[in-house]
Amino acid sequence: MFGRPNVFVTTPDASKRVIMGDEAFKPGWPTSTMELMGKNSFIGISYEEHKRLRRLTVAPVNGYEALSLYMTFIGENVAVALEEWSSAGEPLELLTQLHKLTFRIIIFIFLSSKALKARKKVVDGLHSILYQRRNRVKHEDDSGKQQLGKNKKVDMMEELMGVEDENGRKFRDEEIINILLMYLNAGHESSAHVTMWATVLLHQHPDCLCKAREESEEVVRRRPAHQKDLCKLQALEIRQIDYLSKVIDETLRFITFSLVVFIFKEAKTDVDTCGYTIPKGWRALVWFWGVRLDPEVYPNPRAFYPSRWDNLKPKAGTFPPFGAGSHMCPGNDFAKIEIAAFLHYILVGYELELVNPECPIQYLPHPRPKDNCLARIKKISQHG
Repeated sequence: MFGRPNVFVTTPDASKRVIMGDEAFKPGWPTSTMELMGKNSFIGISYEEHKRLRRLTVAPVNGYEALSLYMTFIGENVAVALEEWSSAGEPLELLTQLHKLTFRIIIFIFLSSKALKARKKVVDGLHSILYQRRNRVKHEDDSGKQQLGKNKKVDMMEELMGVEDENGRKFRDEEIINILLMYLNAGHESSAHVTMWATVLLHQHPDCLCKAREESEEVVRRRPAHQKDLCKLQALEIRQIDYLSKVIDETLRFITFSLVVFIFKEAKTDVDTCGYTIPKGWRALVWFWGVRLDPEVYPNPRAFYPSRWDNLKPKAGTFPPFGAGSHMCPGNDFAKIEIAAFLHYILVGYELELVNPECPIQYLPHPRPKDNCLARIKKISQHG
């Protein structure tokens, strides 16, 4: 399988050994995956290089200033989309519409505006844009205008162009492109699926829906008088939606549409993994699907129960929706904010009505209703 011998690793302790054992394992993704993602992508680079990229991309992607800026655009687009969907009066494929919405958001955050398709076209387009941006910045610098890195950037690409490490080294074009491609997938495909499932699961569990709605409405009530009619979720308010954060975590566990469902690692030498030796050169495929249903890890695992996260701190290898160890996704905060923003907006002003509540689930390539969640979005109240 995958061109060489593989060992499937499914238990939490063994998974932790593989994921955290950078001294004994290195990235071991199949050749086809590396060709698709790029040889310098986050999944294939060394532990040291991944650590460097994570450190340098924290501020442009997950920093408070960046997230505050993103929140404004995310909120505006979510509000407009929900208004359009509810006004249509006809059933719509929620998953399809969420794909369009998250794609529009992530592309704007990357480039201010651009529609890109297929990896080769994406790479060619990004190379062209990077070339134009660098020439423009050089011209502005030579003419005494704004200098990159010293004034406000217009999007994530320009943020990444200006980042430099402690040695003054900046990102190469290939590095910037691979970072953007990773976020394109995580911020578009994955976010759309998780958002759809969180919305559906809340409406399938009225007690959870009521609790989440009360929390979001309380956030609106606590705003100053001149802002109470606005449905806009502020960056500071993200910390106030504690239960909604647990809803998102429980959705990630319950559905297991993780941003990383499995991880390939190659043994550098013979490695003992909880009593089983993985020979040198073999791949360890860490598979996270089964852990979510392990009653020793999650009591009553088949129940959707967000409150299980009240005092739960998952052990390593048991909850990896954003990866784990040295290859933790650096955009985890952005992804959760994007999902939380949509849920907040729909909770305070809309409700979901599934057209086919018993619709069968299609599991490949990712779990989803076969009808792409055909539903009606109905307005129940309005804040502004």
